[in-house]
Amino acid sequence: MKEQLEPVLNKLSEAYRFLEGWFRANVLTWQTAVQWAAAVVALLLSLAVWRIVRPSLARWRERPGGNALGRAVLTGLESTGWMFLFIALVQAGGGAFELLGYSPWVLDAVSQLAAAGIALRLLSFAMPNKVLARGTATVVWVFVSLQILGLLTPLTNFLEKLSFSLGDTRFTALGALKGLVLAVVLLQAASMLSRFAANRISSLKGVSPSGQELLGKTVKVVLFTLAVLLAMSGVGIDLTSLAIFSSALGVGIGFGLQTIISNYVAGVILLTDRSIKPGDTIEVGGVYGVVSGVYGRFSSVKTRDGKEYLIPNEHFVTNEVINWTYSDTDVRLRIPVGISYGSDVNKAMRLMEESTHGLKRILTSPEPRALLIEFGDSSVNLELRAWIADANDGVSNIKSEVLLRIWNSFHENGIEFPFPQRDVLLKAGSALAVTVAREGGGTEPGTSDDSPDGSVKSGE
Repeated sequence: MKEQLEPVLNKLSEAYRFLEGWFRANVLTWQTAVQWAAAVVALLLSLAVWRIVRPSLARWRERPGGNALGRAVLTGLESTGWMFLFIALVQAGGGAFELLGYSPWVLDAVSQLAAAGIALRLLSFAMPNKVLARGTATVVWVFVSLQILGLLTPLTNFLEKLSFSLGDTRFTALGALKGLVLAVVLLQAASMLSRFAANRISSLKGVSPSGQELLGKTVKVVLFTLAVLLAMSGVGIDLTSLAIFSSALGVGIGFGLQTIISNYVAGVILLTDRSIKPGDTIEVGGVYGVVSGVYGRFSSVKTRDGKEYLIPNEHFVTNEVINWTYSDTDVRLRIPVGISYGSDVNKAMRLMEESTHGLKRILTSPEPRALLIEFGDSSVNLELRAWIADANDGVSNIKSEVLLRIWNSFHENGIEFPFPQRDVLLKAGSALAVTVAREGGGTEPGTSDDSPDGSVKSGE
């Protein structure tokens, strides 16, 4: 165990001796101490002055009538202005040291670090992910600091010696760090480019919404795949060695991820054939609503209740789907109505057609029409057929409004609604017990004999 740890301990001891020598030669001198003190004084003075100046810049930025470019410049200056002031003060101190005949290397290094900080701060404004932007800026600023102070080369040599081998591939700590930084940069660049491409694709007038969604997702997948492959290549991984792994992964996807992959494939099919697209009014599996979005794995359907169902795309391909607005937004409503046999059928049909007059959602062409459907057991069954062009605004609500008008119109014109009626037939030789209620609240039992034809006769 001791023999295995000895090389690592020797490397750490070598690094410690180097840092100790550098610290004694570059820090523990009165000239560097004075320059570090001057840098600290310049930092405190610049922060104090900027605390006074910054509110004025904020007021200028928020004043009405300013253009976008001016506000962006003021925003950047508000965030980095104290650094510019700090650099000016440090350079003034460096000039004073040069007049005294000393080399102001500390003040020059601090100025370069501040300039690098300004560049990184402005660069972070262009990155959408602020946490990632701050992390990237911190890592880059550390590398720049090490380079300016002359510590980057010894550090890289030390990290290069920390390595291990996996087969024929040799991995080092420096390569892993470079690969991590490269992956972050490439993935961020892929995110920005995919967002830019999506905005450009969404502005294309000749492409349908489903086509725009498909193109945007394709570009995003290609960009992120390239970013990952380039990052792996930058680390030193031989991409040809992934052939066996990719084959095994394909088998795993085929068995373990069959449902997920089928949903993604179904999503591509939906985006390609446009059978289901955003804005369509559909009915599937008892869910009625408007498609608010078609995504890679699922589609979002928003109902009239405000609920949003996330339905796997496979259901739209394998199950029956009613698309109310697939090729035409016009939808015919069928509203059944029953009337009693004693009512005027022709008058009832005319009243049903008149009940749609004045409703903006009911189309006048084709005209609403009432039909006699059948003679039922207890009613004459009619049906009103009317057309609407906005099924996405709901169907039950317009049916309810029409039925309410029919109800009021029938009552005003003497059209009766039916109720179930039944004839009771008793077999010959049977008896029916009858209880007669008295006015005083008592009852008097009795019997009623069957009539010769088997029916029951009753009277008041």
